[in-house]
Amino acid sequence: MAQDIDPRLLSMLVCPVTKEALIYDRDAQELISKSARLAFPVRDGIPIMLPEEARTLTD
Repeated sequence: MAQDIDPRLLSMLVCPVTKEALIYDRDAQELISKSARLAFPVRDGIPIMLPEEARTLTD
């Protein structure tokens, strides 16, 4: 079951690489940084904002 992130927390989070806003993909449980082309995992409702934990996005 997909878990939501607190909207207040989501509004404060930015990509640690580009410092730009993130897009929450609830189904995939990831925070997407389009400019960095990275997807940061969300585990048990907790965003993992480490670049080494992120998945590289492909076309």
